[in-house]
Amino acid sequence: MTPFKTIRTRAEKRKGGPKALARLLPPKPDPKALAKLGDDRILAEMTRRVFSAGFAWSVIETKWPGFEEAFLGFKPGPLTLQPDDFWDALMKDTRIVRNGAKIMSVRANAGFVRDIAREHGSFGKFLAKWPSSDQAGLLELLSKRGSRLGGNTGQMMLRFLGWDGFVTSGDVVLCLRDAGLDIAQTVTSKRDLARVQAQFNAWAGETGLPYVQISRICAMSIGENYAAEKLASMVGADD
Repeated sequence: MTPFKTIRTRAEKRKGGPKALARLLPPKPDPKALAKLGDDRILAEMTRRVFSAGFAWSVIETKWPGFEEAFLGFKPGPLTLQPDDFWDALMKDTRIVRNGAKIMSVRANAGFVRDIAREHGSFGKFLAKWPSSDQAGLLELLSKRGSRLGGNTGQMMLRFLGWDGFVTSGDVVLCLRDAGLDIAQTVTSKRDLARVQAQFNAWAGETGLPYVQISRICAMSIGENYAAEKLASMVGADD
């Protein structure tokens, strides 16, 4: 496998040097801040990522105040107590994007967040304690116990919440394959995800960098060389 030093050097050349690259990196995640996040904010971010998947993010952002109102501020307790009529009414609510499957995922995920909070004190505390070296295990849990949180949706949710992890975007996968990792062009299998995890663990050990920064450097080392302004508008994404 290609040493990460080589990948970082390539990214630095593409972005105008070490200082220029450093300015484009996300800050090191803060587990203490993550642990303090309210369960309502966790559920809100889950919902935002679920609705954004396969849809124009700008539309979701524009409608977001309506989402907050329609879903009762995303408080898991009250949402889990709502009757079927409440959820049926949301299917016609113009304040939100009226996608039935995604609306019902909020109901399921409210129960998921509540259950994890009961087990660990809060969902934020649960995430703060989960090691970055086992992101694959966390993604499997999100997929099995949550609703519509598999694949890149779960990865992006973790990224926006401030958890220290990677995102298997097109450019990151391209970087990994170019470095010699035997994975498919789209990472969907457990085998490939395990190989990605092992490689990020190795690079984290080699560099001492947080996973989120390794992921971003990897993305910026290959593929289309976006300008700094474009990257700034792509908050959270590794493309």
